Amino acid sequence: MSIKRIGILTAGGDCPGLNAVVRAVSKNALKHGVEVLGFKNGFDGLVRNEFINITNHTVSGILTLGGTILGSSNIANPFNYTLPPFGSPETPRDLSSVVMHNFKENRLDALITIGGDGTLHMSQQFVDMGMPIVAVPKTIDNDLSATDQTFGFDSALAIATEAIDRLHTTAQSHHRVMIVETMGRYAGWIALRSAIAGGGDIVLIPEIPYNDNVIVNAILERKNRGKNFSLVVAAEGAKNEQGEQAVARTVAGSTDAIRLGGIANKLSQMIEDKTGIESRACVLGHTQRGGTPTAFDRWLSTLYGAKAFDMVLEGKFGYMAALHAFKMTEVKISDAISNLKRVDPHGEEVRAALEVGMSFGSAEIG
Repeated sequence: MSIKRIGILTAGGDCPGLNAVVRAVSKNALKHGVEVLGFKNGFDGLVRNEFINITNHTVSGILTLGGTILGSSNIANPFNYTLPPFGSPETPRDLSSVVMHNFKENRLDALITIGGDGTLHMSQQFVDMGMPIVAVPKTIDNDLSATDQTFGFDSALAIATEAIDRLHTTAQSHHRVMIVETMGRYAGWIALRSAIAGGGDIVLIPEIPYNDNVIVNAILERKNRGKNFSLVVAAEGAKNEQGEQAVARTVAGSTDAIRLGGIANKLSQMIEDKTGIESRACVLGHTQRGGTPTAFDRWLSTLYGAKAFDMVLEGKFGYMAALHAFKMTEVKISDAISNLKRVDPHGEEVRAALEVGMSFGSAEIG
C-alpha cells in the first residue's frame, strides 16, 4: 500500500509531550514525502472536518511546548456525540459514519490517534469499521497495561513531587497536616511514586481502601514521636473501605462521565475534627497536565511518534506503539484496552514504601 496522506489527532485530556509526538510523526512523514493533516480538537475535528495542513514550519519549536497545537477534547465522542449543533446531552447521536465519510473524503491512507483509554476505545471501534489506525498511548495516569510507560506521566510525577517538597516545609513550619490531592482516576501511580519521592507520611491510592481511623492513628503516632506535622498524598480516585470515592460532578457524553475530586478537602475536615491538628488541603489538579515536558517525556514522545509513522508504513493498523524494556514495539489496540495497569498492593513499590515507614491508611496493608 502506498501512503500519500495521513491524519493525526490528539484526544482526551492534554499533557506534556503531545506536541513532541505530533512533531515526530510529522517530521518522519514529511521526510517520506507524505502529507499530514492535523485534525482539530480530537475526534471532533473529524466530525466537523476541521484540520490544518502540517508542514515542517508548523512543528518547528514545539518539542518543548506543553499542551497540543491541535487542541483536544475529552467529550467529543463520535459514537455518542453531544456537542451542538449536531447533538446534545439530551439527544446524543452516533456520527461515526460522518467520521468515516470525512476520512475518505480527505483521501487519507491512515490515521494516527494519540490519547488514553477513551481514545483507544474509540480508535478500536473505528478499526472495527475498517479505518486504518495506529495509536499512541497518552495518559498521565500511566494506567495502560500494554506499555511500560505512557508519555506525560513523568512530567506529572515531577510536578507532584515538587509540590510535595514545597508543602513539606510549610507543614513543618506551622505544625499542620497537609493533604495533597493528585490525579489518578483508578490507578495510584502518581500518588504513590510522588509520595515515595517526596517523603510523604501517608499515601492513599485506589488499589488499597483506606480507613479514617487508621489515618488518624498514624498522624497521632507521629505526633507522639515528636513529629508535629504530617503529609498525606491522596489520589483523586482513592476509596474508603465502603468503596466510596469523592465525586465532583458528572459530564454527559464523556467517555468517562464521572469527574473525581474533593478527597483532599474531605480528609482535611475529618483529620482536623478527629485530631484537633490544623489541616489544609492542596488540590494539584490540572497543574499536573500543564507546562513543559520533562526530558524523559520529550525523549519518550519522540520515540512514540517516530515509531507510529513507521508502523503506518508497515501497515500495522489496529496496533498501538508501546515501550517494552526501553525498546519500541507494537501491541494490538484491543489488547491495550483490555486491562488497566494498577498498583499491586503486594508489589515491590508498596513494600518499599512500608519499609520506610509510610502508611497506606489501611489495617490490611502494613
